[in-house]
Amino acid sequence: MNVDSRNLFSTPLLLLLLIVKTMVIGDAWAAIPAPTNDFSTFEPAELVPGGATTSKHRTNRHSFSHPSSNLSIEQGLNFKVGNGVFKKIWVSSPSSTTASDGLGPLYSARSCLRCHVNNGRGQPPVEGATQSRAVPLFLRLSIPPQTQQQKNLLSQHRLGFIPEPTYGSQLQGFATQGVAAEGLLKVSYTEIPMQLAGGESISLRQPHYTITDLGYGDLHPDTQYSPRIAPPMIGLGLLEAIDTQDLLQLADPEDRDGDGISGRVNRVWNIKQQAVTIGRFGWKAGAPSLEQQNGAALSGDIGIGSWMFPNPAGDCTDQQIECLNQPHGNTAQQDGLEASKTMTDLLLHYTRNLAVPMRKVADSKRALVGKQLFYKAGCTGCHTPKFVTQTNAEMPEQSNQLIWPYTDLLLHDMGEGLADNRPEFRATGREWRTPPLWGIGLTEAVSGHRNFLHDGRARSLLEAILWHGGEAEAAKQRVVNMNANERNDLIYFLETL
Repeated sequence: MNVDSRNLFSTPLLLLLLIVKTMVIGDAWAAIPAPTNDFSTFEPAELVPGGATTSKHRTNRHSFSHPSSNLSIEQGLNFKVGNGVFKKIWVSSPSSTTASDGLGPLYSARSCLRCHVNNGRGQPPVEGATQSRAVPLFLRLSIPPQTQQQKNLLSQHRLGFIPEPTYGSQLQGFATQGVAAEGLLKVSYTEIPMQLAGGESISLRQPHYTITDLGYGDLHPDTQYSPRIAPPMIGLGLLEAIDTQDLLQLADPEDRDGDGISGRVNRVWNIKQQAVTIGRFGWKAGAPSLEQQNGAALSGDIGIGSWMFPNPAGDCTDQQIECLNQPHGNTAQQDGLEASKTMTDLLLHYTRNLAVPMRKVADSKRALVGKQLFYKAGCTGCHTPKFVTQTNAEMPEQSNQLIWPYTDLLLHDMGEGLADNRPEFRATGREWRTPPLWGIGLTEAVSGHRNFLHDGRARSLLEAILWHGGEAEAAKQRVVNMNANERNDLIYFLETL
């Protein structure tokens, strides 16, 4: 079947959406739709990976910035206001505004958009650059537990990690006037040659990180580091709408099926529920909800207090007295906080409704060949192709949608090559959450680069695959042993997502 992209959202797509709607309403699918074994043609619903929320706009740098297509007019207006919160440039206190002050005193960025440029993927600093305060790559910091109380809190999943005593949970490259910034992060690389089947050669780059210009003395000698780039923002509301039972069904921590892939849910502290629940957001699934992920980012990255993380000093520690003594932006107009509940609700609405773009050329013969190779290599063991989201009265747009995120949201041991050796809640230093793949082929169009993985070390999708190890080692070896045409077809399939 050939599909003319100019007409996708005319009659054929309307028909497709009606088919999807009918199938969902009719409960024709199990909770987790079975993966296909027919690669002779595409699955029609693949064209709209976000179900009825899928964006129909043309491919360009704004492809990750459109709202869910099924928003009402009123919700669409709220999306635009939420976009304003996302783009807001925060300023230090005191200032002439009560709606935008409270920055820092330590911070990594002055707005959400600064890290999530075009709502896309971040990239690491240029190697050898003299100025490396630049986001969107930042460094998480923590230390092993020092006391029995800390051990207990970690084992009960009430804490995800123990912050570095002086510098806190992440290295902050910026500070407001009168406060010292924490340091500079520099990156260099060592090239690692690798041979592929057929005699092809490729080079992977191993990153090395250096911290200079420390503003508060030495770091703790046992400091654990984890570099992270900003992940894409699309489809987050849909990931939140996946039924917890579906994720638990996919988990196989003891590898009872013997396929070499375990998969564990992270268990994290849910501030809103005051209970341990499963994590699903962040590179190690350290946040249980999008609302908590947003609040943690406002606090940790920008130094803005909100209802869930009310401390206006953000990531300042007890060892940073000047930082703690700086003016804050708490005002009665903002519920006694720096960011009011209304403001964070609008931000939540915006981040929940950044739509997944319509898929490109799912029906081409080459895409189908690449899809079969993807399945045959075992990539779907972690990158689960599709789900049907649950019904949630608070999220009607995301409810009952057949979606194609290509993730199980579980933790997997990815081997020593990708290990950061820094635990986070239940995640070990070798485990990472399976990242969604939808929209990955639009990375260059949206973000202007082709850097992948948690720290952006991979310069192509093939490099990203070849960094896989641990539970993904077998799948990687199958890719290594493909001939060049097969690998190219596999990559082509990924680029159509």
